[in-house]
Amino acid sequence: MQSNPMQIQAPRRWPARAASLSAIAVALAVISGCAVSPKPIAQTDVRQRMADDTRRMFADQEPISGPLAFADVAARAVKYNLDYRLRLMEGVFAQGQLDVSRWDMLPRLLVSSGYTSRSNEQGGRSIGIESGLETLSNSSSVERNRRIAGAEFSWNVLDLGVSYYRARALADQTLVAEERKRKVVQNLLQDTRIAYWRALGAQRLVSRVDAVMEKAASAMERARQIEQQGLMPQPQVLAYQRALLDATTLLQNRRQELEFAKAELAALMNLAPGVSFTLADEAEAALPTRLSELSRLEEAALERRPELREEDYRKRITANEARSAIAATLPGLALDIGGQFDSNRLLYNSSWVDTGLRLSANLLRLASIPSLMRSQEAQRAVDDQRRMAQAMAILTQVRVAALRYGLARQELKQSTESAAVDQRLANYARAATASRVESELELVRTEARSLLSDYQRQIAYANAQAAWGRVYNSLGYDIAGIEASQGLAEIARRIDASIADWQKLTFALAHDAPLASNDADGRLLTPQAAR
Repeated sequence: MQSNPMQIQAPRRWPARAASLSAIAVALAVISGCAVSPKPIAQTDVRQRMADDTRRMFADQEPISGPLAFADVAARAVKYNLDYRLRLMEGVFAQGQLDVSRWDMLPRLLVSSGYTSRSNEQGGRSIGIESGLETLSNSSSVERNRRIAGAEFSWNVLDLGVSYYRARALADQTLVAEERKRKVVQNLLQDTRIAYWRALGAQRLVSRVDAVMEKAASAMERARQIEQQGLMPQPQVLAYQRALLDATTLLQNRRQELEFAKAELAALMNLAPGVSFTLADEAEAALPTRLSELSRLEEAALERRPELREEDYRKRITANEARSAIAATLPGLALDIGGQFDSNRLLYNSSWVDTGLRLSANLLRLASIPSLMRSQEAQRAVDDQRRMAQAMAILTQVRVAALRYGLARQELKQSTESAAVDQRLANYARAATASRVESELELVRTEARSLLSDYQRQIAYANAQAAWGRVYNSLGYDIAGIEASQGLAEIARRIDASIADWQKLTFALAHDAPLASNDADGRLLTPQAAR
């Protein structure tokens, strides 16, 4: 039989064209890969990022309208501090992951549609199994160009179990994020308490420091003139100069130490650079004298501390992850139902429904179950040991905080007595000042020493407040009912109410006599209720 030349040559062109197209595709892929090179961030992009970050860091903040009390400062720290905002976002992210994981427990429904084309016919021939003779001539039951579509429903019991335990682990992760947020708030209150009282002490004494420094500079200049003119014995006038320098140097050091606290306070409140604020000159809070029974406080700490709550959730996460790993080794039962369509006109039925039920198991994975169980047991032991170590550290913090509070009160009492003595000495020197040079120099030196004692007392009181706050922090107290959406006034009110409740729970005596302190004019400061 004679064949048609066109029918013989036509099929040979398509492999050549396909080879050419493949070569072009490979060449394009190689060129594209070679074209990728490191590209540094442009300086304009860096400046834009800086401007955007700066704007967003200090955006949507209520302006400062007056002097800030402790509760006002703490409210701003809780609402605007960037560390707290980060923990809030971490909580939102954890909740988002949990929401996504819930979809993994649902069956899969896959919908597809497409178009297929061949360069030649798919046909073939058949031979008899027993005779080995060709039974049919070359034929095809598939069109070269056709459309296909399908919808498949698939549900795997094993995947459902694995996804369920993973979702439970992610649910506990959201609770871990909440405990970390609690810890940030507790630390913010502690840091705010320390910085606030130090900054307030500096604010109270700054005008007196300036006046004393001016007097000291004038007295130092006069002492140098007296030394040059020989009006006093040189050892005596040099001793006065040395005393003045010592007093003013210590005074400057104490002033810097306290005034740095104002910058720390601004950072805690997330204030923009250059924003000025004044602290309300509220009276010093009365410090309670006696803590409640230490064993009861230790129990409260073990119950409340966010670190231990986080360890409890981590133990549950470990258990759920272990269950998920074991579930992945078990036999899987899958149910598949799908509707299909094919536009091939040579098919007897162009649309049909597929159903299937499959049971599958990886026998090698089943053999790993004992190893998984041992690993889970070891992880449980590690979690328990870490939690116990954390609990021991917390008990130690409670005891140390109670001890520090007692020592800080003693230090404050001694500093108060010392400041009172130096104040009386300054008053006496001021009243006894005559025209003699040594009297004037002695007055300046005495006033500087008195002011230095006042600074020491302010530091001692700030340390006592810090020790007071450490007691609360070690017990894991939380501010009741605060939300990021609340206004500053509402958050400040809740902070005041919460601290009042903490004091009733922590101290045996809710009302204690305050330690005396003098204001800039020597008047006794009247304490308010403890904050």
